[in-house]
Amino acid sequence: MTREALRKLFDQVRRGKLLPDEAVERLRHMPFEDLDFAKVDHHRALRVGMPEVILGQGKTPRQVAEIFARLARHSKNVLATRTSEEQFAAVKKKVRGAEYRSLARAITLRRDGKTYGKGTIAVVSAGTSDAPVAEEAVVTAELMGNPVEHFYDVGVAGIHRLLAHREALTRARVVIVCAGMEGALPSVVGGLIGVPVIAVPTSIGYGASFNGLAALLGMMNSCASNVSVVNIDNGFGAAYVASLINRV
Repeated sequence: MTREALRKLFDQVRRGKLLPDEAVERLRHMPFEDLDFAKVDHHRALRVGMPEVILGQGKTPRQVAEIFARLARHSKNVLATRTSEEQFAAVKKKVRGAEYRSLARAITLRRDGKTYGKGTIAVVSAGTSDAPVAEEAVVTAELMGNPVEHFYDVGVAGIHRLLAHREALTRARVVIVCAGMEGALPSVVGGLIGVPVIAVPTSIGYGASFNGLAALLGMMNSCASNVSVVNIDNGFGAAYVASLINRV
């Protein structure tokens, strides 16, 4: 339920096209719907401008499908992250039009293709191994109404690959940079452009990378002042924040 949908509902009642009792029934599950195993937050889009997102990790296929279906009744776009093909199979039985983005491990439903962002969000990954995290950011940003460009495998070991896209990066309004190993790439990108850079440390790397901790600490100590950092492998969180910035 969005502000626009709520206004449309009230207008239908005002013009006599919808009975007050019918409107009450549609609003009955606000602000949340209790499914016993989950309390689905239908009010979130009204509060923050974007609907609730499902984290598939730790949930059964039935739970993901039920939550997804309930959200689909109230929201035009629905996203579930960290999901499996088994969870998607359960969702597809309940929700027509749901799609599975395998690289991002995301289940999506997109019925609102309107652009809400004021500019382009660029998503950059250091290596091909970082692409699943970057793709989670791409899918999230697209579903939240942003034009998105992505640039993969442009890490610091071959800096000329990044510089080949400098002009495109300069045009972006927000840039998300995903990198593992020592996590140097966000600082380099931050030094080249004058917009917010959201750094995403990934768990890619050998032993002393400590599953992304080395990249996280490196990014948090960036000397590029326009760099901020989200949690390890959190492409979704980076794209959510980037979407909010892109609407300002």
